[in-house]
Amino acid sequence: MSFPFTKMHGLGNDFVLVDCRKIDPGATAGAGGWNELAARMGDRHLGVGFDQALLLKAPNDPKSADFRMEILNSDGSLVEMCGNGIRCFAYYLRNRLGFSASAIRIETMGGLQVCRFKGDMIEVDMGEPEFEGRLIPVDADGNVREHPLAFDGSDIVVTCVSMGNPHAVVFVEELGSYPVEEVGPKVESHEFFPNKVNTEFVKVLSRDKLRMRVWERGAGLTMACGTGACAAAVAAYWTGRAEREVEVVLDGGSLFIRWDAESNHVFMTGPAVEVFDGIWV
Repeated sequence: MSFPFTKMHGLGNDFVLVDCRKIDPGATAGAGGWNELAARMGDRHLGVGFDQALLLKAPNDPKSADFRMEILNSDGSLVEMCGNGIRCFAYYLRNRLGFSASAIRIETMGGLQVCRFKGDMIEVDMGEPEFEGRLIPVDADGNVREHPLAFDGSDIVVTCVSMGNPHAVVFVEELGSYPVEEVGPKVESHEFFPNKVNTEFVKVLSRDKLRMRVWERGAGLTMACGTGACAAAVAAYWTGRAEREVEVVLDGGSLFIRWDAESNHVFMTGPAVEVFDGIWV
């Protein structure tokens, strides 16, 4: 079995995109399907290496969406939504497939997303944030704002929100020395999160600027996370730390997040980059 792929990244959050519309390699990959294949390809020593795989498919309902994006982590687990990934996906649709509409409607497991090009940048309407605990999901009813999470004999305070996938935002005084790689996997697998969780560690630099590092479930420490940046911006405003429009500085660069008061939608703007094409054999 061999098939083409394109390696891409958004602020260092890297992806392999595979067009599955005519032939789906996962259907011929054996019993493990795409879950096993993604884990093999995602290995940075024995495969291509990536944070997530983006699968380009036809939409379930062509009247409501133009394309469908399915996402798998480098460990083979499914992902509902990926903000940096959907920008790369939209870039591919325009630059490789010639899709020229002013707005691209993309179906994901996390709901319908709409992308628009603004010069070299891509703006994504990420929809409305979800605060209801059971819908994020977390093991609690109602809003989970600045909630103490106990483990190892101490507490970490988390603010939880879904941007199509679950996030726990932790505000810290000093990010440079914070043990993200130690705390991140503990929060990810904490029993409070039935589907595990992405964890954002955030230092507030000003009312309109945040610094963030992220531990993504199923992928580990990554250079950027689009949905995580949205969750951090929403949590910062929700807890009174920042304005509705902020720059979020990640390890790989900046994303610009706006939580619109009128529509309640969150808009994310940032770049996407092609790296190389390859053939998986």
